[in-house]
Amino acid sequence: MASLGLWLARRTHGTGGGAAFGYAGGQAAVMFGLAFVCVVETVAMSVLLSDWPRVHAVVLFLDVYTVVFVIALHAASVVRPHVLDPGVLRVRQAVHVDLRIPLERIASVRRELRMTHENAEGELDLAVGSQTTVTVELTEPVVHLTFLGHRREVRVVRFHADDADGLVRTLGARIAAAPPLGDGV
Repeated sequence: MASLGLWLARRTHGTGGGAAFGYAGGQAAVMFGLAFVCVVETVAMSVLLSDWPRVHAVVLFLDVYTVVFVIALHAASVVRPHVLDPGVLRVRQAVHVDLRIPLERIASVRRELRMTHENAEGELDLAVGSQTTVTVELTEPVVHLTFLGHRREVRVVRFHADDADGLVRTLGARIAAAPPLGDGV
């Protein structure tokens, strides 16, 4: 629900001075379509339960909460974009995933549209609308904490970005400009 407040205030979470790259555009139509269906269901239940005021009040509360919750889910993706900071790429997905990848661990980055994703050891796929548009391969694994707190090492991260070309171009330039490991020590 905090994301809904940030969204209404037109603010983002955790972007600081980094370059933000959104990913919520790929799911916006589906989320607003789901919210619309929930509103239709709310109206239908109000008509059907009009003879039972107590039940009507409970169901109305639950229906309105569901509509707000669906919109808040979308807001969580809008206000938490991927962030490219000077030394780290933060790959995020709503409030569920916030993976920090140090730039020196990135071996390659490319724009790659994938529509199917099979679970594989060492790979993390953060699809939006069943697709990913950016693939990042790492020189050494980073630790990803799952939603339930399990630790998982990943070497390949695939995710969606609305401006995948811009993210790949900016990230590629930052990686190319970074000094090789061991320099400046």
